[in-house]
Amino acid sequence: MGEIKHFIFYRWRMFLTFITFAALAGLIYVSREQIGDTVSNFGQINSSLLLIMIIWQGFNYNAYTRMYRHYFALFNKHIPYKEMLKVAFEINFVNNIFPTAGVSGFSYFGLRMKQFKVSAGTATTVQMMRFVSVFLSFQVLLFIGLLALAIEGKASDLVILIASSLITLLAVGTILTMYIVSDKKRINSFMVFLAKIINWVLHKSRFGGKESIKLLKVEELFGELHDNYLLMRGKLSGLKAPMAHALMANLSEVATIYTVYIAFGAPVNIGAVIIAYAIANFAGLISVLPGGVGIYEGLTTAVLLAAGVPASISIPVVIMYRILSMLIQLPIGYYFYSKNINRRPKNA
Repeated sequence: MGEIKHFIFYRWRMFLTFITFAALAGLIYVSREQIGDTVSNFGQINSSLLLIMIIWQGFNYNAYTRMYRHYFALFNKHIPYKEMLKVAFEINFVNNIFPTAGVSGFSYFGLRMKQFKVSAGTATTVQMMRFVSVFLSFQVLLFIGLLALAIEGKASDLVILIASSLITLLAVGTILTMYIVSDKKRINSFMVFLAKIINWVLHKSRFGGKESIKLLKVEELFGELHDNYLLMRGKLSGLKAPMAHALMANLSEVATIYTVYIAFGAPVNIGAVIIAYAIANFAGLISVLPGGVGIYEGLTTAVLLAAGVPASISIPVVIMYRILSMLIQLPIGYYFYSKNINRRPKNA
């Protein structure tokens, strides 16, 4: 029995990697007719334009790397660009492999940054600010998207409702997060309460003991998170650069998707692409499959359809974008991830 547990513990990454690519294969199988139509007309696709996706993804990772480095610099932690770039690839791989709404990314990021003598609290703060920055820049993109649709008269009531609801959700979520973090007693109470719920769920589902998450450690971690928040609040001018990089990260991802549309000879309204991208990414957080497979493609197609883009165009484009983006990003992320994991002690 002990040997079986030992095998499962050290081989779970391989299992989840297999699940990811199996889910992708399932998606391709389900959409085989649309893909078949695309392949039959492949001669009409400008394949050289698809190579531009690599350039846009390069901008994307550069933006995330520089954003991380700027945030760490606020805490006098100066991480080399090359090393931070590797971590950015690893985090993207982890967040795609593990369907945990980014929680796995937080955990791995904290462990990874220990190698640079960064505390868990500081790493958590930086990762949290990364998400806040990206979410805030989403609001700018959503406004641009609605404006672009309105100019062409394609901003339907449904699309306006979807976009405005997401903007409201982002604003309320950001304000609520800042409200909780701004008070030490408030953040401790909230996180201890959350940890107790998680412990109860893990215990009842037999995935852990009565206190899988140590409450004392939680209090220490988020006490440091509060102190870091106060430090960053006193350096507001230092947040301009990370916010600009967050906006660039989102713009480069939208540009990646739009490039596929152009390669297919279907230059649709950029506003529809922006709104579909935002909705699908947020909904993908709750997917039970790695990388939001299924939910991402379905919602993207639905939102684009509401914005006037036919499914016959959006389905092949979205599938092509997802496949190519995974082929570009995941192998590199897996290489750096496995390299880092393999050099760590097995009892770490």
